[in-house]
Order: sequence, then structure tokens, then C-alpha cells
Amino acid sequence: MMHPGVTPKQSLQPWAVALCILITVETLLLIIALVPAQEWIRIFPSSTTATLDGPFPPAIAPVITILLYVVPTAIGWLCQRWQNALLYATLPAWISLGLFLVAATFRIGIFYLVAADHVNANAATLELFGVLGGIGWLGRNIYKIR
Repeated sequence: MMHPGVTPKQSLQPWAVALCILITVETLLLIIALVPAQEWIRIFPSSTTATLDGPFPPAIAPVITILLYVVPTAIGWLCQRWQNALLYATLPAWISLGLFLVAATFRIGIFYLVAADHVNANAATLELFGVLGGIGWLGRNIYKIR
């Protein structure tokens, strides 16, 4: 069902829906990855691998790691402009790190955000996802040329 005033050309394209789904999946994966091991032990006390694999069984843990690299690349692939590829590939990291930093501030204090090792790790995460999104965008354009 279309909204009033929306023409068929303005409806969501399948690639836009896929982009939203990938951004949501990546955000959830990053939030799960940022939860400290001590919390997973509290949540899953009977699990022997909760500190290493979080809520995932050891058999699929490598798949989660692969997804953390492939999804930002796929996000970049779906973008037509490089600026969008970088923004959308890093958006899950911005959201996840922001939520993590707010949660950490309650436990550790406000200066957790500006501690040198945390700033470096956060910047490296954003750089990684930006590069992966850029690789996806480049791959799309190289593939389009051929």
C-alpha cells in the first residue's frame, strides 16, 4: 500500500531495503561483540565458551567474524556514491560504539571516552569499516566497468 502523495518511482528500491537490513544486522553484531566477556558469563553461566564466543555456539562463531568483515563490504557494494558507502558502512560502528561508550560511562566514568587506548581502538574500528565500505564500492565500480 502506497502512502498518499508517494508515486511508484518514490517507493523503496530492493537495494535500499537490503541496505537497511545489512546496516541493522551489522549494528546488532557489533553491539553483541562489544559486550564484555564478564557480562556473557553472567548471562550464560553454564556455557564454557561464553567468554570467547558470547551468545553464539563455537561452531558458528567463525561465521560471525566473517560477517563482521563481509557486511560492511556488501554495504559499500550496494551504494552508488563513495560518500554513501563510507557513511553507511561506518554507521553501525558509530551507533554501537556510542551505545557502548554511554554504558561504560555509567560504570567507569565520563573520561572513559577520552582515554588514549579507547580513542585509538574506536578510531581504528571506524577506519576498518570505512575501508571495507570503500572496498565494496570500488568492487562495484570495477565490476560495472567490465
